[in-house]
Amino acid sequence: MHVKDIMAKDVVVVDKDQNIHDAFKLMKKHKISRLPVINTNQNHQKELVGIITEKDIALRLGSSKYGNLPPSHFHVSTVMTPQPVTADPTQALSTAAEIMLENGIGGLIAVESGDIVGMITKSDFLETCQGKPYNEITVKERMNTDLTTIEPQDRLVHARRIIIDKKIGRIPVTENGELQGMITAKDIALAMMSFRKVVPDKYKPARIRNLLVEDVMVQNVKTISEETPVSEAAMIMLDNNFSGIPVADDQGMKGIITKTDFLKLIVELEKV
Repeated sequence: MHVKDIMAKDVVVVDKDQNIHDAFKLMKKHKISRLPVINTNQNHQKELVGIITEKDIALRLGSSKYGNLPPSHFHVSTVMTPQPVTADPTQALSTAAEIMLENGIGGLIAVESGDIVGMITKSDFLETCQGKPYNEITVKERMNTDLTTIEPQDRLVHARRIIIDKKIGRIPVTENGELQGMITAKDIALAMMSFRKVVPDKYKPARIRNLLVEDVMVQNVKTISEETPVSEAAMIMLDNNFSGIPVADDQGMKGIITKTDFLKLIVELEKV
């Protein structure tokens, strides 16, 4: 299979001069986590100049450098990643997956003759994880057991720092070894935007440091067992729009499986 076979063809884009609040609203409306960024050049042609993700927004809004600025003052161009990695629609899926893993990114913009023709993300790859051998591989064989967790009473800025340092998109929230919730880059971005709207500028730096993980985290998190086939786990993640899902049993949390783990599995199986 090739990139063109599974990529989304109706790509939602954002202009570099729009503010990040506009970008985030587009992501929420279309249930996506990244947007290609375009610029209209002197010839009135729209050219690709970057990509912006939920994580980009969360990381920038939580930085002390921009502590007092409301989201409406942030242009997409100040937050986006310029010169994004792209894919050719005729590339093999395994090649695209390897490029994403090598660059630590969650999506590729498909470009043909300078035009944006599609977008392929980790979610698109999940749809291919059906049938043999995915039915025969269990979550236990692919999950990550080297867990990074955080507690409900920890500060939100600490969660943001973990996401930056560990280059991850979500953190399980635990207390006394028990799973209490999950916090993602998207949750942090949404909280930061809401916070900046209602808190007066002079109080923002102090109050933002007092936001707690429990104020923002998602509770009653769905879990799966170690013996769940990865094909079933992939469908659960797709149906619920999860990027990762905790693995647990009666004794507590055992690990987590993410879209990245599926991407690695696809690459490995393609090489066999």
